[in-house]
Amino acid sequence: MNVAGMMLARAAERRREIAVRIARTAKRIGMRVIAVYSEADADALHVRLADEAYLIGPPPARESYLLIDRLIETALRARADCIHPGYGFLSENAQFAESCAAAGIVFVGPPPGAIRAMGLKDQAKALMEKAGVPVVPGYHGELQEPKFLKEKAYQIGYPVLIKAVAGGGGKGMRRVDDAAGFDDALESAKREAGNSFGDDRVLIEKYILSPRHIEVQVFGDSHGNVVHLFERGGRLVDDHVDTLVERLEVAVGDECGDLHDQMTGDVEPRHLEVEPDEAVVDDRLGHLVTLTNAVLRFAGVEDRR
Repeated sequence: MNVAGMMLARAAERRREIAVRIARTAKRIGMRVIAVYSEADADALHVRLADEAYLIGPPPARESYLLIDRLIETALRARADCIHPGYGFLSENAQFAESCAAAGIVFVGPPPGAIRAMGLKDQAKALMEKAGVPVVPGYHGELQEPKFLKEKAYQIGYPVLIKAVAGGGGKGMRRVDDAAGFDDALESAKREAGNSFGDDRVLIEKYILSPRHIEVQVFGDSHGNVVHLFERGGRLVDDHVDTLVERLEVAVGDECGDLHDQMTGDVEPRHLEVEPDEAVVDDRLGHLVTLTNAVLRFAGVEDRR
């Protein structure tokens, strides 16, 4: 069966590498690979690996990779059956997932509802609390008046972490160690959040001083099946973005089986859904909290034989 797929890639090396893995794996399972690229990526490896490749615009992402209408038009012209959004940008964009569905194209990733539920940190935390899953202590309500947020920080107890509700990649995030530094940190975080995401709302969390980071991959399909694939391999990234991901048994010992079940229990399987459920064990407080992302992460599935 000749199945067409289209993948999106950005110029950043991390996104290029993921696009290459997508292309090689898709070819290995018999899919026809269609790439899109900006002028900056004309010579990228994922473009050379593809069976077909389409130029979609100049280097700036807002003039190429982020133009939903152009991507859908290109996919239809190429007769693509599905689109893998790659890493970042439109991979967590509910509007793009809906546009794919409206055009009769399969979006390889979570459904729009899951993206919306997990895309905003305050809504994601509320959903986790409703499901009985432990979350980082803090405030994630609607009221954003600075004086009120400062009072909440005092109630939570310093140090605290100010986080952009719509944030990611460490943007709109500030650690605050005492009340004297709160006002400047809040102003800075909100300004960066507004510039980066068009949304300056923030939440306040207890800053975990001695974290142990764990991540479990959760898969749900359109047939009502949900599985977890145990914990993800270790990695070390910049401060506030990711820490070293540990094996679950190392961090929490014999309780890992119950934890796997707890972290997968909130998934409602309606469509293809891949959620890295991230947990942080606080060595000082002695408990575990979770953070969930609705995004299909594509890593380590390439057959290098």
